[in-house]
Amino acid sequence: MWGNKKPDGPQAGPPDPKNLQTKQAPKPASTTWEGTTAMSTDAMRPLGATADRSTARLGSSLQVKGEISGNEDLLIDGTVEGLIQLDERKLTVGATAKVTADIIAREVVVYGNVKGNLRAKDRIEIKKDGSVNGDLTTARIMIEDGAYFKGSIEIDKSSEKESSSNAFARSSASAAAATTKTI
Repeated sequence: MWGNKKPDGPQAGPPDPKNLQTKQAPKPASTTWEGTTAMSTDAMRPLGATADRSTARLGSSLQVKGEISGNEDLLIDGTVEGLIQLDERKLTVGATAKVTADIIAREVVVYGNVKGNLRAKDRIEIKKDGSVNGDLTTARIMIEDGAYFKGSIEIDKSSEKESSSNAFARSSASAAAATTKTI
């Protein structure tokens, strides 16, 4: 039963190409790999997926006091105090992050700890180990089981209405004009 134990010594690696003798001529490197998708090791997503959107990262050893604003997605793993404003971008609060700030972004995903009000045009997600103490204003909300949340939630559909309201206003105005008759 215990006889299949592997030895504790170092495992043999691939043979050294200098010591490997073959009668075949060396082959040129195949170019078939060029069509495959390269993967980012830190986020495990295709590198090309963020070509039009770059993601900035605030490491776990960094501490920022003040205002952060920008035009790129942001991943925070450190400590931030102040205001974070990324109007049309995504903010991810990492598992090791401690954020004491008001946040304004298109999308906010919380894995760590946030104290402050969050306003997202699209959605707010609080993951299972995430913690938010503050008021949320967003069009869509997702709070996973195990997440901590204390505050109020306001579902604000105005950003969705603004894009579709112009078309709706034109069609309803013409329909109202057609049905309204002055006597």
